[in-house]
Amino acid sequence: MRRLRRIDPRIVDWVLALGLGIGGAVEVASQDDLQGPVVLNVLAMASIAIAVLVRRRRALLGLSIWMGVALVMAAFLTQPSELSALFLGLMLFPWAVGAHTDGRPAYAGLALAVVTIVVVSLDSDSFVWGDIFFPGIFATMLWLAGRAVRSRSRLTAELHEATLRLHEQREADAHAAVAEERRRIAREMHDVVAHSVSTMVIQAGGARRILARDPARAVEAAALIERTGREALGEMRHLLGVLHAGENLAALTPQPTLHELDALAERSRAAGLPVELRVSGERRELPPGVDLAAYRVVQEALTNALKHGGGSATVTVEYEADDLRVAVADAGTGSATAVQGSGQGLRGMRERVRVCGGELHAGPRPGGGFAVRVHLPLQNEEEAALTAAAGRSELEASA
Repeated sequence: MRRLRRIDPRIVDWVLALGLGIGGAVEVASQDDLQGPVVLNVLAMASIAIAVLVRRRRALLGLSIWMGVALVMAAFLTQPSELSALFLGLMLFPWAVGAHTDGRPAYAGLALAVVTIVVVSLDSDSFVWGDIFFPGIFATMLWLAGRAVRSRSRLTAELHEATLRLHEQREADAHAAVAEERRRIAREMHDVVAHSVSTMVIQAGGARRILARDPARAVEAAALIERTGREALGEMRHLLGVLHAGENLAALTPQPTLHELDALAERSRAAGLPVELRVSGERRELPPGVDLAAYRVVQEALTNALKHGGGSATVTVEYEADDLRVAVADAGTGSATAVQGSGQGLRGMRERVRVCGGELHAGPRPGGGFAVRVHLPLQNEEEAALTAAAGRSELEASA
């Protein structure tokens, strides 16, 4: 059946037209009780081929040609009841009208087919009422079958179009989610870079004031400025990849860090989600972008677990020499539903982690529930410590 569906419909039409036209001409020419000139009989039957060729694009015209041939044959030439080619047309053309037309033309086609059957039957010398009833029922059933095929084809086309629109909408929503997350990251990265620049300004001012009386501390401050500037440049590289022109960066607040995970877990417990927090390795100062990204991933994962019925959750944070690994696993079954939905939360987390050069893996757990695992590379520990010291110096200077 698949191979047959691949055949070009035009080839089918030409084969069917030649078969009915040539077959009808040969059949009428070989009749023993032929009525009228042979040439007219042959031409009339051969014209059925034209009706077959136009039946898809102009089904009502094809039916009218078949109807005209049948009436002419009944009135002046060989009786249609003796010709199987005309009977095959009774199967083909009512179905074509039902399948390829709508509204009044479709009903007009059925009426023409029934009128043809009645006229041809009444013109026959051996007329019985069954000659009208059974062919009429037969033509009506084929017309209804054509209507059913047309309705199904139209429904399939509408469903296909709706699927395409839904796919396009999902793609648009996905792009919008990524763009929104990038804008959010840009706002947060603004704080990181602004902090580094402020630290450099304060340290430069302090180094200038103590340069004469304490050169050693001035050199230490200069080294801190260099390292802070290098870190700021690294953050700016990430920022340039996500920053959009025209973004309003006025209303900004300090961003959370992994030091606030205890408070985040406590809020989740208060909301009805039991959370167990596990921390391994030595807690230390992290690059601001990495620290913020890790916190946001945990926050988003706990929010999804709470929203989709995670049951309980376990947050694991592993501090390694050059890496930070964070995992959030829940024991419920609902989080998988979120992945099958819009998935915008996961896209946002993955984009955030990608900006920091990390990797995110999320999916259902073998024993049930859902897990999010993140690997984030860290900068040199000394650089992170210097950044933290810069923050403390800034606070002291402000005081």
